[in-house]
Amino acid sequence: MSVIGLSITNAQTSDLPKNESVCNMCYMANKRKTYRTMSEALREAIADSELSFKTLERETGVLRQSLMKFARGETSLRLDIADTLAEYFEIKIINRKER
Repeated sequence: MSVIGLSITNAQTSDLPKNESVCNMCYMANKRKTYRTMSEALREAIADSELSFKTLERETGVLRQSLMKFARGETSLRLDIADTLAEYFEIKIINRKER
């Protein structure tokens, strides 16, 4: 059996229960991320702006507490809020080609 470039013999897999996978993350490991997520782009824009959260709240209407928790990675944003911030920071979304 071959998993992510590693060769695993039957002797090594015989100790596993029949219903347990050798590599539960095989699918995800093959899906290498080659792009930034919207969250990463927004967090970077917030940090690079050097604006206070209070100023961002005043200019965008997004609650300061929501901005702070998002910037720290504690929470995600609703799509309407992400849209508001993307428009404010002039972040463009580009459709990727179908595979």
